[in-house]
Amino acid sequence: MKTKLLILIAISYTGSMTFAQNNTQTPMMKQVEVVGQPKKTVVYQVFTRLFGNKNTTNKPWGTIEENGVGKFNDFTDKALEEIKKLGVTHIWYTGVPHHDVIRDYTKFGISNDDPDVVKGRAGSPYAVKDYYNVNPDLAVNPAKRLEEFEALISRTHKNKLKVIIDIVPNHIARNYTGLTNPKGVKDFGADDDTSVEYARDNNFYYIPNTPFEVPTSPDYKPLNGEANPLNDGKFSEFPAKWTGNGSRLAKPDINDWYETVKVNYGIRPDGSKDFPELPAGFETKDYKTHYEFWQGKDVPSSWEKFRDIALYWLAKGVDGFRYDMAEMVPVEFWSYMNSAIKMKNPNAFLLAEVYNPKEYRNYIKLGKMDYLYDKVETYDHLKAVIQGNALPDPLTEIQESMADIEHHMLHFLDNHDEQRLASPEFAGTPEKGKPLMVVSATLSSSPTMVYFGQEVGEAGNENGGFGTRSRTSIFDYVGVPSHQRWMNGGKFDGGQLTAKEKELRDFYSRLLNFTLTSEAMVGKFQSIQEVNRKETKDYDPGLYAYVRYSTNEKLIVVANFSWVTTSNFDLKIPAEVISKWNILDGSYTVKDQLYGSNAVLTVVNGVGTVKLKVKPSESFIFKL
Repeated sequence: MKTKLLILIAISYTGSMTFAQNNTQTPMMKQVEVVGQPKKTVVYQVFTRLFGNKNTTNKPWGTIEENGVGKFNDFTDKALEEIKKLGVTHIWYTGVPHHDVIRDYTKFGISNDDPDVVKGRAGSPYAVKDYYNVNPDLAVNPAKRLEEFEALISRTHKNKLKVIIDIVPNHIARNYTGLTNPKGVKDFGADDDTSVEYARDNNFYYIPNTPFEVPTSPDYKPLNGEANPLNDGKFSEFPAKWTGNGSRLAKPDINDWYETVKVNYGIRPDGSKDFPELPAGFETKDYKTHYEFWQGKDVPSSWEKFRDIALYWLAKGVDGFRYDMAEMVPVEFWSYMNSAIKMKNPNAFLLAEVYNPKEYRNYIKLGKMDYLYDKVETYDHLKAVIQGNALPDPLTEIQESMADIEHHMLHFLDNHDEQRLASPEFAGTPEKGKPLMVVSATLSSSPTMVYFGQEVGEAGNENGGFGTRSRTSIFDYVGVPSHQRWMNGGKFDGGQLTAKEKELRDFYSRLLNFTLTSEAMVGKFQSIQEVNRKETKDYDPGLYAYVRYSTNEKLIVVANFSWVTTSNFDLKIPAEVISKWNILDGSYTVKDQLYGSNAVLTVVNGVGTVKLKVKPSESFIFKL
């Protein structure tokens, strides 16, 4: 008796079909709740300041009045509904906590920020000035800025999306000032002994008896040299503090994170630890056991401050956090912090920026992180492949080397720190990025992240002033052209998109929604690359193939990273896979889940083949 099964092969279509034809040929997939089953998640990162900006001026170093700025209120129900329909489960609102900006908000009781220690005009979102409030630029009424963000949280939840915001534990702005601290909360450094370089409960490291000096460079002038009462090459800080990236110089280098100061977590200047350490074997313990361990323990002051900040935002309805440069903070702190968060919300989404593969398991198992960036291995290799600097084959080794933690390694191709996928400096065109997106989204059970504008091919061509092209600036007031065309003056209907941009967004929607509904996406991985590389005639070096499968669903993924070669070949499904899937000899019609084309899986003597023609930058997804 033949086994009834589901076979899928993931596809990114690059043909000439119109957007309307695509929509009529195959109904759009709907997100379906699978009760009791684990699922993929999709994070949509938005740079909150830029998302709703309709201004297209893009003058370098332009002011809000010249270049515009987006607001919390720009995330309308319609905008959120369309983001949800794209195949998104979580929104990461980047740049929400109140950070330094060069704009006069003194009538709201907010002190002016000094251009000598602010990057750009709009300021770095990672130089947080007040953790208990939000960026006044983002509010229609800055006096009501917190209420406007709380309304956005509620609106996001109403549209069945989860909310993530940033916490930047390694450093804060040099001029940190908590204007709206809850009762009993003291500012960072308020109780510090500034006469010593280090004390365990100091929040900062100091350079005793030495004033801070503003870094200088012949190639850089704050505000591009524009006159400003505070733009005088001076900033009052005595004694000087260590800089955010760890520089111990009273006058940091211009390339240091000079706008921030390093937070002290009880790591002595010689690198030794001045706090309790986790017992042996705690990598196997759950967050409840970690939480119990820390009860009654004497921990550094900064630990308590950041825990309280996280719990404050949880109480306001935030569903999770993205932690900036988490590996610069000791893993024991993360055990303390994250276990406290999970006790309040076991489903909190905790994502960390970690770039050292040797530390991945420590931050997941000891630090109780849910997810880490998979940049150094998967992202970096995909980038090398599309730039012609590497073959795709090592993706197999990367995936297999992380088999025990693959679910925890978030995949992305675009974010605020990286060059835009569609930029000449990365893939070169949105179409060349399609096979990368197929592989990034389907290679593992990990979450997938998309940066706003990526789904319509934003190339980051603007020179914002402090921020230059290839990355959408996080320091300036700028517009995001491709995204603005989708936004269509606030209609959020794609009305100004080109035909190619509409087709691209349709592709992203089909792919992301597919990953949310596919049981095999949280199943097993097995490469079929090696056998096809060795045994398949005309199997181009730019091709990459693997299978994903679960009890009820079987997937075959084929991606063509070549942007010039059309490949005609018989893809081999080895006997080991056919046996695991319990498929008998015979022919099986397979149908593309995204665009509707058919192919045939033929099994002879326990070995399967699928005759394929794969165009440049094309990949494939079929169902039996």
